Amino acid sequence: MNSHHRPSNNNIKKAVVKNADMEDGMREDVLGLATQCMEKFTLEKDMASFMKRQMDELHGPTWHAVVGKHFGSFVTHETKHFIYFYCGSYAFLLFKSG
Repeated sequence: MNSHHRPSNNNIKKAVVKNADMEDGMREDVLGLATQCMEKFTLEKDMASFMKRQMDELHGPTWHAVVGKHFGSFVTHETKHFIYFYCGSYAFLLFKSG
């Protein structure tokens, strides 16, 4: 019997993209990172920090990340560098600017 604990696939939430201006490969990176984020963190600020740092590393600075259950936004972003989606009950807003 395997003693390693593995997350159940039932715990992985399917992302629902609400709005995006992003190439497919980058979108796949973001949604994969969000799944990791939901498995690792429970605090919204930690989720946002993880997403921002990972996107800076993968796709160059300067990314901005907002994660939460209740927020409004109005942002300017670089073309092809914006996504807004839900993963479980959390909304994720990521965009590159600067």
